[in-house]
Amino acid sequence: MAPVAAGDAFTELQRREIDKAIDDAERVSGYQFSVYVGGVDGDARQRANALHQQLARPADSILVQVDPNSRTIEVVTGSRASTSLDSRQAGLAVLTMQSAFSTGDLTRGVVEGLHQLAALARREAPLHTDTP
Repeated sequence: MAPVAAGDAFTELQRREIDKAIDDAERVSGYQFSVYVGGVDGDARQRANALHQQLARPADSILVQVDPNSRTIEVVTGSRASTSLDSRQAGLAVLTMQSAFSTGDLTRGVVEGLHQLAALARREAPLHTDTP
């Protein structure tokens, strides 16, 4: 399970909802998910990339960074994860999150975004094998 850095932004129940969404996303997609919610000093994309590189398996990881104050959302995919999840697909999940955030529901936005990212990043199961 990946940590959620959120300060006082979430109640314990909301943190559990996000943790469950992370677990579900990892199970569905086969990739590691991490979420960072909090203030970002400087360039949001650079900070998200730096956080992503600190993960245990960055190549197999998808990081979602949300800064509610500056209203930025960044999604960083590792080299292997990006073969299943391209930037256009990640952009669709960002739109889902923005929609929920616009109603003031930070938790729902993060959870729905994770679910969408996981569904889009799902590794394709082989339809056949070379062995008879």
